[in-house]
Amino acid sequence: MKPPGQSLLIRADASSAIGSGHIMRCLALSKAWQSTGGSVCCVMAETVPGLEDRLIREGVALKKTRAAGTMNDAEALIAEARRLAAAWLMVDGYGFGPDYIRKLKDAGLRVLLMDDDGRFDFYAADAVLNQNICASAAMYEKREAFTQLLLGSQYVLLRPEFFAESRSREHQAMGRKVLVTMGGSDPDNVTRKVLLALPNIKKKIETKVVVGSGNPRQAELRGLAEELSLEIRIEQSPENMAPLMRWADVAISGAGGTCWELAYLGLPSIVIALSRDQHEIALGLAQGGIAVSLGWHANLSEKQISDALSSLLGDRESREVMSKRGRELVDGQGAARVVTFLRNSL
Repeated sequence: MKPPGQSLLIRADASSAIGSGHIMRCLALSKAWQSTGGSVCCVMAETVPGLEDRLIREGVALKKTRAAGTMNDAEALIAEARRLAAAWLMVDGYGFGPDYIRKLKDAGLRVLLMDDDGRFDFYAADAVLNQNICASAAMYEKREAFTQLLLGSQYVLLRPEFFAESRSREHQAMGRKVLVTMGGSDPDNVTRKVLLALPNIKKKIETKVVVGSGNPRQAELRGLAEELSLEIRIEQSPENMAPLMRWADVAISGAGGTCWELAYLGLPSIVIALSRDQHEIALGLAQGGIAVSLGWHANLSEKQISDALSSLLGDRESREVMSKRGRELVDGQGAARVVTFLRNSL
């Protein structure tokens, strides 16, 4: 194998089932890696409309693979890493278990594994990155002696567009601008439940609803927004979320990677757990006074959503506290810290 070069190789996927969050946080690290003079290639088995074009515009090379998470997938990845003389391989996805990572390590590759909840029974990567508020070393007790841990919000991966927005925020006595965002795909159609809760808000509000490119119900949601006869605008697959977050007074969001973007920009939020790994994130945000957690989406009523939203819109003091604590939690230097670690480990 050639000595490691300047390439970062990424293995991640996006789909209507898993959303685009894995790819988008990999993109954040890609931009930080590129800023130090490196190149990036992303290997994907699945994607959603528009995402490949976005990666290409960001200077990321693309390569397709098949049978995600299989040993054939791992062998193809090893071959690509050797072709590029990749300095590091970043793997992000719940289908890449211990056997998959062990095969990469046995091939002599440096592996950074992105993780959210300590779900695997063993960790053999060179480093595990968990950027979540609930991350702890206890989640990774069963790991190789050489496996290093990058844990917590100091390692949150943010894309450069968020740095272009001011983090200062004025909080009106009555908030009126609401941003709704349930991720790139929203497979359980939680966006619909939120929309149906809006007529219960007695205050006059303006709402912008983000519908990702992996959401198969775009037409349905647009039609529902029109039927409700409220001031609702559908934002379809916006490339830059930062101005929308800057615009809003309150966000209703899934408790995934978007939470860290909201926190960085000081946007008070109501979070809903959309997947297994989001339970603890939502709880941690609530305990830290950074967001209101409504828990698991399937147990949630439209009235609970409207009550929480009405309360937060009318509570300037709580919004001010959430905004301050969010900005304290996420300082925006996470991707740079990870790249510094990767570079220093070569």
